[in-house]
Amino acid sequence: MRYLFGFFILMLLSACSRQQKADLVVTNAKIWTVNPNQPEVEALTVQNGKIAAVGSAAEIEKWIGNSTRVIDAAGKRIVPGFTDAHTHFLTGGQSLITIDLRDCQNEQEFLSRLKAYADKLPAGRWITGGNWDHERTFGGVLPTRQLIDKVTPNNPVAINRTDGHTLLANSLALRKAKITIDTSEPEGGVIIKDRRTGEPTGILKDAAMGLVYNVIPDATPEELDETLAAAMKHAAEVGVTSIHDMLGWNDWSAYERARSKGTLTVRVRAYFPISTWERVVTLRDSVKNDEWLRVGGLKGFVDGSLGSSTALMFAPFADDSTNQGTYVSDWFPAGIMHQRVKAADAAGL
Repeated sequence: MRYLFGFFILMLLSACSRQQKADLVVTNAKIWTVNPNQPEVEALTVQNGKIAAVGSAAEIEKWIGNSTRVIDAAGKRIVPGFTDAHTHFLTGGQSLITIDLRDCQNEQEFLSRLKAYADKLPAGRWITGGNWDHERTFGGVLPTRQLIDKVTPNNPVAINRTDGHTLLANSLALRKAKITIDTSEPEGGVIIKDRRTGEPTGILKDAAMGLVYNVIPDATPEELDETLAAAMKHAAEVGVTSIHDMLGWNDWSAYERARSKGTLTVRVRAYFPISTWERVVTLRDSVKNDEWLRVGGLKGFVDGSLGSSTALMFAPFADDSTNQGTYVSDWFPAGIMHQRVKAADAAGL
């Protein structure tokens, strides 16, 4: 009996030894642990995709086996991954591979960059994205379709302001969307029109943006996958390892494809439009949530944004005595937001 007990102990120690061989060891680093009792260490070990231990190089050395990958960090800083708690991930990825106008310092740079991009595209291809900021580029004055028509004569343009609540469309895009002097504003939307002629200027806000978005062809799965890959690459470069994404249903499909292929490199918690809450319940109950991809909840909002001058205010905006902001489409018909919130909450979202 004594020999059997000794044999059992040897087997247990052997198993523990096998379990302690790491997949990855990083050593010679300055590692911030976020543990006030041990704020900085010089080495860490990873097993099955999780940090298993941290400590001195000597303490972690025992985790190194024949198949362990060892990285000498050469004294560099290591911190935990960042979580972006509100992102539009694929929209950001799109700006990385299409056109980004956010940092244009003046009108000339804006037009030059837009023209250079348009000149590379075949006639008829939509130009989207942009993320322009009229405060930075145009001194607070909103751009117009006439401004961009001259550099985009062959391509419909629908480029959004950086906050996503304002769209600039050129004349070709407006024609495709059939937006004219006679077009009425949809509930929760604003169509800016020239005060002298009554013609649309090309600026559409909140729900009015949908008039143009509805005529833009959906991105193909291949295009969405390319966009996601660009976003994930950028996230990795700046240390973002987890995101809460306010997404659309096509974006979710791109995440599912990446997860099935094993190419998803950022952990995703997905938040869907509140208007689709019933569909989200069905998805949540049918999908396998895991540490990489899971249903998080819903996103709904009542009014616009400060940058687009559509945030709902008690008094008019200082530069426009007729504008106190607007409710957006999620609010209509009246009372629907409360109904959706109550129903979604009751369903556990």
